[in-house]
Amino acid sequence: MTSAILRPRKRVRTATPDGRAADGSTEPTRILDWRHPRVGELLGSLGSAAGRDVSPGARLAALRRAHRRIAATVRPVYSVQDERPVSEVLRRGRGSCSQRLAVLESVARAGGVATRVRGLVVDGALWYPRFPRMRRFVPDQVLLAWPEFRIGPAEEANGGWLAVSELFGGLDELSGHPGGGFTNAGPETLFEALSRTAIDWDGHTVCPADAAACDLSGHVVADLGRFDSRDDLFHLHGQTLCRTARLVAEPVMGRRSAGASAG
Repeated sequence: MTSAILRPRKRVRTATPDGRAADGSTEPTRILDWRHPRVGELLGSLGSAAGRDVSPGARLAALRRAHRRIAATVRPVYSVQDERPVSEVLRRGRGSCSQRLAVLESVARAGGVATRVRGLVVDGALWYPRFPRMRRFVPDQVLLAWPEFRIGPAEEANGGWLAVSELFGGLDELSGHPGGGFTNAGPETLFEALSRTAIDWDGHTVCPADAAACDLSGHVVADLGRFDSRDDLFHLHGQTLCRTARLVAEPVMGRRSAGASAG
């Protein structure tokens, strides 16, 4: 049993019938503060920016390198402060799946690659395997800011946008990789999983019958459409937890490594 008590009040999170569009941007925001020296240090460690004035293939390769570096250097934890600036995440050296995705977006913007996010409201039951004896404290809805990157020219059919789910290949290709789909258990978070398996929020992909599912569309409660930045998404729809719940949970969960027993 999930809990609706922990969710922000007076926030209406319903699907957007017209599929809210967004142009995205390369500009810094309060969360994506890529002009901060700490983000500059991360960029320097990568050897090159994410792709200013380079080919789509080079941009994609640079973002893959950035993803691997972030996965290796920013420890995954259960932080609930989705609006934490990227520079602060890097200072702490730890971050939630959402926070580490924000770091990747910052690297992209710093390299001239426009980003935007898709707002997805996901059933909290997807997180049951991580909290087997704390289900009553799992929020009934989790708000995801799922990044998209403008890798190709705007004239392309999809406007040149590539979802982070396909950063390491097409969903059909990824679904055939060994290891099965995403189980949301153990040390692997969505951030790590997207590099090895399909993370499909739309129901177009099927993993082998003997493996965990790649199709996560059954957990999507609402598709809120696209937003120019995660700042815009959280401003309109709030974070997953209400302010009081974040203040209580963050001191403990913000240090607990993902995959550590939370039961």
